[in-house]
Amino acid sequence: MSEKEKMNTQNKKEISGFLKGVEIIGNKLPHPAMLFLLLAVIVVIISHFVAAQGVSVTYFDARAKAEVTKKAVSLLTPDGLRYMFNSATKNFTGFAPLGTVLVAMLGVGVAEWTGLFNTSLKKLLMNANPKFLTPIVLFAGIMSNIASDAGYIIVIPIGALIFAMAGRHPLAGMAAAFAGVSGGFSANLLIGTTDPLLTGITNQALKAAGIDMTLDPTCNWYFLAASTFVLTLIGTIVTDKIVEPNLGTYTGKYRPDNAPVTDLENKALRNATIALIIYVLIMGLLMFPANALFRSPEPDGVLTLKAFLHDGLIPGILLLFLIPGAAYGWTTGKLRTSHDLVAAMTEAMKSMGGYMVLAFFASQFIAYFGKTNLGLIVSFKGADALEAAGLTGLPLIILFIFLSAFLNLFMGSASAKWAIMAPIFVPMMYRLGLSPALTQVAYRIGDSSTNIITPLMSYFAMIVVFMNKYEEDAGLGTLTSMMLPYSMSFLCFWTIMMALWMMAGLPVGPGAGLFL
Repeated sequence: MSEKEKMNTQNKKEISGFLKGVEIIGNKLPHPAMLFLLLAVIVVIISHFVAAQGVSVTYFDARAKAEVTKKAVSLLTPDGLRYMFNSATKNFTGFAPLGTVLVAMLGVGVAEWTGLFNTSLKKLLMNANPKFLTPIVLFAGIMSNIASDAGYIIVIPIGALIFAMAGRHPLAGMAAAFAGVSGGFSANLLIGTTDPLLTGITNQALKAAGIDMTLDPTCNWYFLAASTFVLTLIGTIVTDKIVEPNLGTYTGKYRPDNAPVTDLENKALRNATIALIIYVLIMGLLMFPANALFRSPEPDGVLTLKAFLHDGLIPGILLLFLIPGAAYGWTTGKLRTSHDLVAAMTEAMKSMGGYMVLAFFASQFIAYFGKTNLGLIVSFKGADALEAAGLTGLPLIILFIFLSAFLNLFMGSASAKWAIMAPIFVPMMYRLGLSPALTQVAYRIGDSSTNIITPLMSYFAMIVVFMNKYEEDAGLGTLTSMMLPYSMSFLCFWTIMMALWMMAGLPVGPGAGLFL
């Protein structure tokens, strides 16, 4: 038996077991694009039968500030068929991650094509302890949510590249980064864009229920800051002890450039760093002074970065990689004219062709699920079931966490789900003596934990495309088998952390206790 055959045999042994079974079954399904098409067809059929039963829900929508009634909508009607044809293009072009990914990749593509990424990571890994790579990737992923969805585009592919250049399995690095970015989306040492968004919905739910209480955006800060370190530790153990061993030895085509860094590359890296510092300083002046150019007035007249963080951050990220990448390329001579710069961007777009095909079908599936109101109905019925359980205190919180995790499989948007659930659960738990801040943080635990295993998460399809760079035959089964250990571990240990936190009687944030 040859050395290669021995390696392959050993590899097969290493990746046996339950997770390998999940991967095999998952990858026997059709191509991910066709799978999303199949799911869309299933939604269409189910919607018809549910609508025929006259199923509807009535609830107070905290964002709309009004009571609304939603009926199941069949797409197998003349109106439904017209909707599917008339909305197909809009569903695709309006698919949230599409523009975000493509715009950001223009800058990222330049940085990768010129060699900036390669040289930077070689310098980074030169003196780095391999033991710290996993926690660094996870921590960076968790912290990236301060910039909303930017982590999906930046941290996840870089996580794979870091592992590959360190001689480790690139998919393990991608999985660790994805777990941090998405599974740990609610955790952070800082207050991010999600905190005021969810707190605003909670406050509206309190107001609608006639409860004279207002939460601050920092109301979950203590617990979520501590969660950052807990999830980093749990994610590291899962990566090193479960995911990477199950992946086995990497045998894909990608081979990192491990040649020593030359004097010219060092000079180019220095110039790229200078360009980056100048850009960051300029952006800082445009963002952070009280009357900075990128601040926009809110309805109350206060200037904030809310609009910029929502719409302007991605072009900012484009330039964050484009400028240093161009500086690096012009120093090394790889970029000589504007034609070379466009060629670098074009190469990046070529690599996204598969993603655009996948995004078309994924966008239809997600749009149909929303149009039919099936996600709303599942969420509301789940809420009814929990309310009818008659639990109080810690058991109620634990069950609520698991309900939130389950409902997240059917409704991707954290704010949309919370707008439905908050008016039900915030007053209910308030009446049972539990603080709204506790209810909100419990929701965030469940909502984050299952992000990484649901196809309804907008960036799920994109991760599959990123994986194909390293393993061409990787599919949804591969991704699910990798992420399932993270999802289950995060959910269980985060819930245990919440239980211990409640037993200790610690506040979840400044001025935000557990009980009333």
